[in-house]
Amino acid sequence: MKNILLPTDFSDNSWNAIKYAIQLFKDKTCTFHLLNTYTPIIYNVEYVLGYPAQFGLGDAIRDAAINNLNELKSRISITFKENPKHKFNTVPRFNTLVSGLKEFLIENKTDLIVMGTKGATGAQEVLFGSNTVHVFNEIKCPVLAIPANFKYEKPIEILFPTDLDVDYSNFKINILKQIAIEHNSRINALHVSTGNDLTFKQINSQLKLESFFKGISYLFHNYLQMNVTDAINKFQMKEKINLLAMVNNKHSFFENLFFRSTLNKIGFHLNVPFLVIPAIN
Repeated sequence: MKNILLPTDFSDNSWNAIKYAIQLFKDKTCTFHLLNTYTPIIYNVEYVLGYPAQFGLGDAIRDAAINNLNELKSRISITFKENPKHKFNTVPRFNTLVSGLKEFLIENKTDLIVMGTKGATGAQEVLFGSNTVHVFNEIKCPVLAIPANFKYEKPIEILFPTDLDVDYSNFKINILKQIAIEHNSRINALHVSTGNDLTFKQINSQLKLESFFKGISYLFHNYLQMNVTDAINKFQMKEKINLLAMVNNKHSFFENLFFRSTLNKIGFHLNVPFLVIPAIN
């Protein structure tokens, strides 16, 4: 059984991600955990200095979260036919998003987080907004981020950029393999060469990847002397992909490509789901 965590703020983006997750795992036995984190708006100094309960504000907001989560469960049951393989739990948490996610993961076995996202306001070229970036950076669980307005597509073609400089046994990469097996996907590993020959470490990593994905449709692509961002965009123009997957290695090109470019508001144009795979520890 898979345990899928679905953070929601009851927006169209989060609803879109929920629909994607339900369709992605429609044939798998799953428990979906609908998580809403909430914090009361601080209206005055007395609220900060006193106890929230004396104003009744905390209880009111919690009640609203519970009601909204129950309405969301009803919306799911109306939108999708009853699936005996799927179970839905509601989880209201008085917390911020990242802290709430961490707390949930400590208490519950979780295979994947699926969340909606959109680019930062006024910067369409930015890949994701700040909340999603913080989740990528702080949460030690695979995260599948669904772009706003993305309509579900079976992940037939998966793009997996790699610099071949990491030991993939140290990452929670099994989720990628499981998705590929369940959907008969093809994994396209993409390496961008600097023009030099592969090092022994890179060759060994390449062989390990081929072995790990044995039995799955797998292709290795090598682009020469190209910016990684440009390589991803070029591949998307050449081949239709349905999912982008990357390992979050803080010492590899992932941080350089994603976090620094995002902070500088220079992102690559992506309109497909993005699976971020963290290290095991």
